Amino acid sequence: MRAALTKAGWGNYSIFLAGDGLLVGYLETEDYQAALDAMAGTEVNQRWQAEMSEFFVADGPPDQSFTRLDEIFHLD
Repeated sequence: MRAALTKAGWGNYSIFLAGDGLLVGYLETEDYQAALDAMAGTEVNQRWQAEMSEFFVADGPPDQSFTRLDEIFHLD
């Protein structure tokens, strides 16, 4: 999974789960859509989608149903 994500342009990828069921994913990439597209066709992504789907409330595969959040504050 790590090699496929890196090759696809995904960096610093994390998923957080709150006690109330809120699931938040975080990743860094130069081109968000290209990174999604690059992972979409990989075999490891298909396995990941099947294993993780129970954690997502989505209309379709989890990786095609992300809701992007706008960054409103960042401190370096």
